[in-house]
Amino acid sequence: MARLTKENEARARATIALYPQARSALVPLLHLVQEQDGNLTTDGMAHVAELLELTPAEVYGTASFYDMFFMHPVGRYLVSVCTNIACMLQGGYDLLDHAEESLGISAGATTDDGVFTLEEVECIGLCGNAPCLAVNWRFFGDVTHSDFDGLVDDLRAGRLADTVPPHGTLSRVQRAVGLLADTPPKPAAAKKATTARKAGKKA
Repeated sequence: MARLTKENEARARATIALYPQARSALVPLLHLVQEQDGNLTTDGMAHVAELLELTPAEVYGTASFYDMFFMHPVGRYLVSVCTNIACMLQGGYDLLDHAEESLGISAGATTDDGVFTLEEVECIGLCGNAPCLAVNWRFFGDVTHSDFDGLVDDLRAGRLADTVPPHGTLSRVQRAVGLLADTPPKPAAAKKATTARKAGKKA
């Protein structure tokens, strides 16, 4: 299993520099490993431990707490079908059944070609458009059975590459501005911030 590439190690070090304490960058660095490999690999987590001067057990303990992190390979597309109350009332379980039949797998499994992993999830926050689902944490609402079939076809054909990146990619926008953790604000900026706070209290 791969450690972080040179490019991603540089991104990791730049991320660490944003925090007063290196260990505070643990979760962002785990997302970086998952973006690179699609899941959290043993070597990837070990590399994170080295960068943050933590033990592998500390890294694993945090990683295993969050359900957005996967310790095992998942498909290129993680399809998360919501069956919480709003979606349930609007046919969420029927949609999940259709998804299982359409993909030929049960929730929690991955297709033989490694393209799709299907899971049943709790509320994903799109209740006004129930039933809904997420693909790699990109949201789709008011999903009918035919909508699902069309979505799968579009994903297989690569027609949604601009909308849905491979699993693990939370954002394709990288931070290019801002203060580092050990960089004090310029006096003018600090004075402006203090003045704004005082004005807010008076208001």
